[in-house]
Amino acid sequence: MILVHQRCLNHIDREAVARCPECQKHFCRECISEHDDRVLCAACLRRLLDPKEERPPRFAGFGRIVLSLTALAIAWFAFFVLGRSLLAIPASFHDGTIWKTLAEGLP
Repeated sequence: MILVHQRCLNHIDREAVARCPECQKHFCRECISEHDDRVLCAACLRRLLDPKEERPPRFAGFGRIVLSLTALAIAWFAFFVLGRSLLAIPASFHDGTIWKTLAEGLP
C-alpha cells in the first residue's frame, strides 16, 4: 500500500512518514528515530541496542559431534574407494613393464 494512505501504529490520527525495516510497521515522525543511518521504531531500536543473551540450543554440542563424525565417515569412505581403485590397477602398470610392451609393439 502507498505510504500516504498509511496511519501511525501508535497515533491513529497521524499520517505515517516511514516504515520500520525491522518490523515492517508504519510510524509518524514522533515514533521513529535514526540509528546507524537507519530509521527504526522505538521497540526495534530498544531490541537492537539491548539484545538478550541467547543461550545456544541444548543439544548444539551433540549436533557438532554428529556432523564431525559424519564428515569423518565420508572422508574415510572416499579414501577407501580411492585405495580400492588403486589396488585394482595391475602390477605391470606400476612396474613400468606395460609401457615397455606397448613401446615394443610400435613400428
